[in-house]
Amino acid sequence: MIALLQRVSQARVVVSGETVGEIGPGILALVGVVREDGPAQVERLLERMLGYRLFEDEQGRMNLSLRETGGGLLLVPQFTLAADTRKGMRASFTPAADPRAGEVLFDQLVVRAREVWPRVATGRFGADMAVSLTNDGPVTFWIEAR
Repeated sequence: MIALLQRVSQARVVVSGETVGEIGPGILALVGVVREDGPAQVERLLERMLGYRLFEDEQGRMNLSLRETGGGLLLVPQFTLAADTRKGMRASFTPAADPRAGEVLFDQLVVRAREVWPRVATGRFGADMAVSLTNDGPVTFWIEAR
């Protein structure tokens, strides 16, 4: 699994004019699922998202995780993260999981996140979403759980 983590002061997802997910300070995570992913990757990715140090401590160093700051976690499915862009001028989505398998694993991630973290919001799998955010820093990290 892949996640593009962005430290945000706020973020929200709108589908057909309706806000379906919204957080204040925290992490916006765009999540992609690849063919080889399974439950172990769900657990590892969640652990990394909650524990990754991307918030500043008193000295201004990125030493604090979401667990330590208590912010929100907005999970947004984005299959294009799994694209192979090494050749040509058009992405190949061969590495991406089948849509049904991707949805199952994304849903598992959401369920597990809600079991262990009190502030979880989501986008909607397969929907045309408008994602707005204020990237704080900017701070953006690409992480993987393989």
